[in-house]
Amino acid sequence: MPVTEADAADMLYYVHDPMCSWCWGFAPMLGQLLKRLPVDIQVTRLLGGLAVDSDQPMPLALQQTIAATWRRIQERIPGTQFNFDFWTQCAPRRSTWPACRAVIAARQQGEEFDARMTRAIQQAYYTQARNPSDEVTLIELAVQLGLDKQAFARALSGEPVQQQLLMEIERTRQLHATSFPGLVLETAENIWPIPVNYNDSAPMLEMIAGLR
Repeated sequence: MPVTEADAADMLYYVHDPMCSWCWGFAPMLGQLLKRLPVDIQVTRLLGGLAVDSDQPMPLALQQTIAATWRRIQERIPGTQFNFDFWTQCAPRRSTWPACRAVIAARQQGEEFDARMTRAIQQAYYTQARNPSDEVTLIELAVQLGLDKQAFARALSGEPVQQQLLMEIERTRQLHATSFPGLVLETAENIWPIPVNYNDSAPMLEMIAGLR
């Protein structure tokens, strides 16, 4: 039986990048939001791709800017932890696409690994001072999650995963999701940006309910 507009479920898009520090800060509230979301709303996770592939060292000024952002997040979102040893123990690069591809490669081995790989990357980056811009780190995380190492490594460097990333980036643009983390509700009538609240899920849930 074909699906009509009346039958179509509303969709909540979560737009993120696993190396986005504000997404790390939002993670606990995202969990609360998804637990309380009406069961008839479908959820789709989209990767926004903050920074393209690069093998160039991150300029010191940018390192200092991002470290300052971490401190600001700690002030704004109580309980958020960052390991600042990353800046001295790793060789930072402004390159998040490898981490985005890792999420897609993990997803190929089961939808549940999308969120699990995202979480593993965040924990490695923000609490363990490990660099998710490096493929070796991403493969180590895949092994820790129990994924097939060879299949993951092939997918991580394969063209299909890169094309999927580009498709998801394009979809975020179509949704006008210009900052991460981003929430967009799609109904039969329209698409609606949902302002992210880092400390309270209630305003987001109330807005979603009011738009349906």
